[in-house]
Amino acid sequence: MPNIQPMGDFTKRLQQVLLAQEPGIRTEWDARLAAVLIPLYLHDGSWHALYTKRTDEVEDHRGQVSFPGGIIEPDDENYESAALRETQEEIGIDPADVKILGRLDSLLTITQFQIVPIVGVIPWPYELTINPMEVASVFGVPIEWLSDPTHLETQFQEAPASVTYGPIYAFKPYQGEVIWGATARITRKLLQLINLLE
Repeated sequence: MPNIQPMGDFTKRLQQVLLAQEPGIRTEWDARLAAVLIPLYLHDGSWHALYTKRTDEVEDHRGQVSFPGGIIEPDDENYESAALRETQEEIGIDPADVKILGRLDSLLTITQFQIVPIVGVIPWPYELTINPMEVASVFGVPIEWLSDPTHLETQFQEAPASVTYGPIYAFKPYQGEVIWGATARITRKLLQLINLLE
């Protein structure tokens, strides 16, 4: 397991790497633009990432583990404001309480979303207000656990056109929840940026 202690400079290192990037992606079709927030928080001296589990009532990705976020609306000023708005709607985190560190590269999903991940730090503990129509539960996972390469599995899947879509990542269950697909890809990219995962 990689040594990620001490964690005092964790957010500083992460912000430097994120600000040095120029996120961008081009597609040959009209992907639906979305933004998600990767909420990071310090708990008992250890950094965690906060995830949500979607309800069976939502239109897309029912019952899956995800980061809070959603479709970018015309009134959203930018990706960050979209991610913050959706996060407040889903789990009640006030945008003023989020320290934005930067963006990851956007990524495409097999369901034709183009997702822009926004990385931010939230205070902890925090009194979350869960929207029961969208979010079934919320849970945190230690960065140290996510950084253990034995917890990440890779498999390949055929796309509908019988063309290899690419690797599908899934973390082993953490307290009964499985982080996989686009959310696992985003998590993996975050950890790769700060050399916590290959």
